[in-house]
Amino acid sequence: MAASPSTARVINDRLALGLLQQEGPLTAGQLKTLTGLSRPTVADLVERLQGSGLVRIVGESGDRRRGPNARLYGIVADRAHLAGLDVRTHSVAVVVADLLGTPLAEAVLPIGSDTATEAAVERAVALLERTAGQAGAVPLHSVGIGAPGLVDPGTGELRDTTGLPAWHRRLTTVLQERLPATVLVENETNLAALAEQRLGAARGHETFVLLWLGHGVGAAVVLDGRLRRGASGGAGEIGFLPVPGTVRLPSATGCDGGFHSLAGSAAVCELAAEYGLTAAAGPQEPPAAALVRAAVVGLGGAGEAASGAFLDALADRLALGTAAVAAVLDPGLIVLAGEVGHAGGTALAARVEERLAAMSPLRTEVGAGSLGGAAVLRGALLTAREAAQDELFTS
Repeated sequence: MAASPSTARVINDRLALGLLQQEGPLTAGQLKTLTGLSRPTVADLVERLQGSGLVRIVGESGDRRRGPNARLYGIVADRAHLAGLDVRTHSVAVVVADLLGTPLAEAVLPIGSDTATEAAVERAVALLERTAGQAGAVPLHSVGIGAPGLVDPGTGELRDTTGLPAWHRRLTTVLQERLPATVLVENETNLAALAEQRLGAARGHETFVLLWLGHGVGAAVVLDGRLRRGASGGAGEIGFLPVPGTVRLPSATGCDGGFHSLAGSAAVCELAAEYGLTAAAGPQEPPAAALVRAAVVGLGGAGEAASGAFLDALADRLALGTAAVAAVLDPGLIVLAGEVGHAGGTALAARVEERLAAMSPLRTEVGAGSLGGAAVLRGALLTAREAAQDELFTS
């Protein structure tokens, strides 16, 4: 069936807006070439998008050309403002951006484990409001939140999970109640996968698994271009994976004894101590990230033997988890992400890939995440931007 005129206009508008987002400002002639639409149709959609406040003239093309054909049209970036939140166990980070995703203001706030639930929530909300105010981005249109734990795939709500602070779940509820904005919650590792696919190490890959290595461990599964959350939102809870080399099995209430016991930050720190490695971690950084980074730097120095041996031992551990992932999902690519994966870079990724090749007949590339700990925040902002564009570009 042929599309109705109104449906055709929506499709054409979204096509043009998508091109303006990807390519930057374009002339009507360039839009005609890229969309394949007729000149009158392009003229109509440009006029319509200007009238809606989504597009405006931002300049002219060429050194000598003037007139209507030289006008450059661009998306009105301040048509809507967005925010992304990275909610960690002991901190919250905020970034506020315009409709194109350009950051306008950022802030981080530590939240101690002894902070009461309501006090922690109020501090986090105040941080968001203050950061948005500093950016001149009030009111916010859409807010994306990345948090550890399970997000119910049916309701989109963060589930109450043993071992995680109660203020995480309460924060999402309060933001939904107080803000005149669309508030979206997603598991932090899933958002990191979205960011690495759009902006980082997984660009061009429709199927891959992201292994998050930070304070804890987690995984995100992307198959055939779609993020797979599982029946209860728990796909990728690899910290609970039973593996050799641990003293006991994990339980329903804790991943101690699972893969987490080999690859979590505390376990990596203990392993580094066996090889005499020390390093000071930065603010909000998992201590393991500093140790892995120091080991990579040490490969070319006096401590090369100890550094290499430590990275070899760590790769042995990571290979156990990645081999299980490869055997079940055959992703073709596994990205070692998070602060620790980023710190290990190609030195660690190559070691894991070598061991994985010896353990599995399935050819699997192992790469290092390029966004580090910032991946969650970038993914949260991408989610907020997509929500805003879905609404504004269709209206």
